Amino acid sequence: MIDIQCLGSSSAGNAYRISDGHTALLLEAGFPFKSLQRALKFRMTEIAGCLITHEHIDHSKAAKDIMKAGVDVYTSQGTADAKGLSGHRLKVIKAMEPFQVGTWSILPFDIQHDVEEPLGFLLANTAGDKLVFLTDTYYCRHRFRDLTHIMVECNYSMDIVRERVASGHLHPGQMKRLLKSHFGLEHVKDFLKANDTRKVQEIWLLHLSDGNSDEERFKREIQEVTGKMVRVAGR
Repeated sequence: MIDIQCLGSSSAGNAYRISDGHTALLLEAGFPFKSLQRALKFRMTEIAGCLITHEHIDHSKAAKDIMKAGVDVYTSQGTADAKGLSGHRLKVIKAMEPFQVGTWSILPFDIQHDVEEPLGFLLANTAGDKLVFLTDTYYCRHRFRDLTHIMVECNYSMDIVRERVASGHLHPGQMKRLLKSHFGLEHVKDFLKANDTRKVQEIWLLHLSDGNSDEERFKREIQEVTGKMVRVAGR
């Protein structure tokens, strides 16, 4: 059984604690270190490792402090270089090269985002649970089998974005960047239809935009598509 705790999921910061009852991991570190400490009830020593997808500050802000606290950070060389990360606590990983942290077997995979070397993660444990973590991308070419948990960005919906551009509340340039850097509701539906969701226990929708999303609608529509339990992170 995987326990997922959302510490924050928005452009203000992203971080999630996941545990299988044996090994606890931090996914992303997009808040000041002291904020993460408080959210984790000052149990940072229980974290066996921190996985970071890319260098944007809302995903990596506390990376250096986490390493100073004695926790290994796992990320790509591109992200490490962009963040200026170095030292023995830095564990450089590559897409499609699996590694182990405690009871977790982790497969990083390539995604598309406007950064140096972004990654998504597929995590499996010895109990047979399998979680995919996918955020800050506009496309994922990979397909996954036997998933039990899905954590996926659902940042916006095209109709809401178009309405906001038409009303002058969103600049066309912002829309262009949004479409080339984030997963929207339509992407999530396509992703879920393309993957094996028969064993899925719950789906977490991550990183909803404050202005370009509709929490209740997104949750309802994904439930209708999948018939699964859907949670909206950070809400």
